[in-house]
Amino acid sequence: MVKTNNDRRLDLSKRHSGQICLINNMVARKRTDTCNSRMINDEKFLEIIDLTPLVSIDLIIEDNEGSVLLGRRVNRPAQGYWFVPGGRIRKNEKLADAMQRISLAELGFPVSLSEAHLAGAFDHIYDDNCFAREGVSTHYVVLAYRVNLDSDLSIKPDAQHSEMKWWGKDELLSCPDVHPNTKAYFPD
Repeated sequence: MVKTNNDRRLDLSKRHSGQICLINNMVARKRTDTCNSRMINDEKFLEIIDLTPLVSIDLIIEDNEGSVLLGRRVNRPAQGYWFVPGGRIRKNEKLADAMQRISLAELGFPVSLSEAHLAGAFDHIYDDNCFAREGVSTHYVVLAYRVNLDSDLSIKPDAQHSEMKWWGKDELLSCPDVHPNTKAYFPD
């Protein structure tokens, strides 16, 4: 029997009930993802956010017509903005494995690193953090990858996005609800 993400979260929550799991700076409040790392509390993770950059992958998903897939973020930072899918890389996780894990979580299916083309490394610096703690900013070093996919694929929002939508490049560049860090992937 194949387990869904919700089944896996339920199984893990039974094992780690309410603990905070750090996976190379990846925290999941009141739930845990597959985790072979040590557990830390909110204050320790906040200290890590305050003192060091986090490393992540962003997926610039384009279809054959040049439309771009964006999701409206539920979590901080960038809460409420439209943003490309992406996620943090875990400690000791190889880039190819991170790409597959992140795409599976954010899109519902895995994307191979060989299907993606590196667009570059970007700094994403936010005034806030996932805990909404005053005075602590978040700094991501983002490896952005371009991926071509069929827009007919069924992509449902995950826990981090309230909705997913295909955008024309001109439309996303002119919309104030699209985050500037996403717009930076499409220079004039």
